[in-house]
Amino acid sequence: MRDTSKKIRAVKRSKGMSGKPVTSKPVYGYLMDEDENFIIDGEAAPVVKQIYSLCLAGNGPTKIARMLAEQQIPTPGTLEYRRTGSTRRYHPGYECKWATNTVAHILENREYTGCLVNFKTEKVSYKVKQSKENPVEKQAIFENHHEAIIDRDTWERVQELRKQRKRPNRYDEVGLFSGLLFCADCGSVMYQQRYQTDKRRQDCYICGSYKKRTADCTAHFIRTDLLTAGVTENLRKVTSYAAKHEARFMKLLTEQTEDGSKRRNAARKKELEAAEKRIAELSAIFKRLYEDSVTGRISDERFTELSADYEAEQKELKEKAAALQSELSKTLEATANAEKFMKVVRKYTSFEELTPTLLREFVEKIVIHESEALDGKRRGKLRRQEIEIYYSFVGKVELPD
Repeated sequence: MRDTSKKIRAVKRSKGMSGKPVTSKPVYGYLMDEDENFIIDGEAAPVVKQIYSLCLAGNGPTKIARMLAEQQIPTPGTLEYRRTGSTRRYHPGYECKWATNTVAHILENREYTGCLVNFKTEKVSYKVKQSKENPVEKQAIFENHHEAIIDRDTWERVQELRKQRKRPNRYDEVGLFSGLLFCADCGSVMYQQRYQTDKRRQDCYICGSYKKRTADCTAHFIRTDLLTAGVTENLRKVTSYAAKHEARFMKLLTEQTEDGSKRRNAARKKELEAAEKRIAELSAIFKRLYEDSVTGRISDERFTELSADYEAEQKELKEKAAALQSELSKTLEATANAEKFMKVVRKYTSFEELTPTLLREFVEKIVIHESEALDGKRRGKLRRQEIEIYYSFVGKVELPD
């Protein structure tokens, strides 16, 4: 039995490493043809797109599952039952009741970007029926295997948003800035508060550490309406400048992100070439030294002394080369990230209001500083409050005056 199991696993492993799917059932949103190709499921794919759109709008898996149920959209198990009669994941009476875990798995599955992922799970032993999830490094991933339902930038943005917990507040709402605001002093997430009287209602955000008294921090109080106005104004300014001066804006982003100019990168390339040349020279010297030591041209003591000096020099040069290479890689990454940001700008050439979807596509995080009195008084009415906006892919954007 053990030998048979090993043979089956070996055959499956060989097939999976060749770039062919090892499953007979593709993920929800796709169907499989006779040649084992993944083709888009016209009924399920729009639901996948809707789930990702709802997530970008600031909704978590639990709320998305509830919204799908309210729309009476059949679950993946129900759809499979109606097509094949399989009752494996079908629950009579709950045909449209989506599970939170189902939505979460859809939001985390990279196969929607068009890549094939084999060996997502594995069995510890043929004696054990249950499987365990494999880490990414143990999976076999093949890019551009099939047509994508979700583009790569959207998928990556959703993964970033999934790291930030966005629970509904006591009013069963997800705040516009929920999961995006952070205290500048203690780094805590900012929480939404609502003060309501018979005459008026005021929404605001305050530091999580201050609210829960888990750290010695101040409130960093900021009204939601003022924050919305400030972020909207800055976003309009950035997108307007980007749309009118795209080439100049791309150059600005690249220079700000890489923290250096083309001249500096040219110098880095020259330094890297010199370091790599010297590393190669030292390798040749090592070889000659070893040959001289073997043939007796130099003593063992002299060989040890010289080789130690050369080894130290080579080690230092390798570390320097690695650092230079890293800096040069940042330049390429900065250009790619600037282009990603421009794709979002082109998508929203103009907008009427700040929506959750728009905000989460443009903004990675917002850092709120404590307000300061301009008149020097502790409770002065004239106050200034710094807000730092970190945009997706490019971070802080400093426009020229």
